[in-house]
Amino acid sequence: MKISSKPGPLMAPLPAVMVTCGDMDKSNIITIAWTGIINTRPPMTYISVRKSRYSHDIIAERGEFVINLAGEDMVKALDYCGVRSGRDVDKFAETGLTKEAAGVTAAPMIAESPVSIECRVAEIMELPSHDMFMAEIVAVHVDERYVDEDGAYDYGAMGLVSFNHGKYYRLQSRELGFFGYSIMKPKTAKRRREKVKNGMRKSRNAAKRK
Repeated sequence: MKISSKPGPLMAPLPAVMVTCGDMDKSNIITIAWTGIINTRPPMTYISVRKSRYSHDIIAERGEFVINLAGEDMVKALDYCGVRSGRDVDKFAETGLTKEAAGVTAAPMIAESPVSIECRVAEIMELPSHDMFMAEIVAVHVDERYVDEDGAYDYGAMGLVSFNHGKYYRLQSRELGFFGYSIMKPKTAKRRREKVKNGMRKSRNAAKRK
């Protein structure tokens, strides 16, 4: 039996990401949990930002930003960038994170991030508390430590962080299934799982050697 509750933003868990904006000379980092994918071709994402946040006007004016996924070793910096304003502090300097030039946008990437996603704003949807910046993904950069010899990404080894009602959690790497496995023949599913395990093992071994 479920207990009824008043309407609220109870979707969880959510990705906890660090969004960079501005340029290499003057930039800011804002922590965002309200983000996701909204289209395939072209690939599009969104971030919802409170109108009062320092980064809001920067993104609205420049029309671009970078979504940087956060690994578990970045959690303290992730939290700091969500509770301190760029009006008052240089978040790169305060957190010790490394500013890295992006390939397409002027907005910098975070070098320590396992995945950085460059975005250009396509539309801004004004909402009562937030504005939703819908954007096209124009470039993606993945740390080579998490790319295997076949070009597959080992997300489990990245130790990505999620946000769940005020707390941060590391996503576990134990695979529970994969898209379409519920209708796949058992032998085919087993071969697929073995391939994934072998790929993840090779990726981790490669990362250790580096």
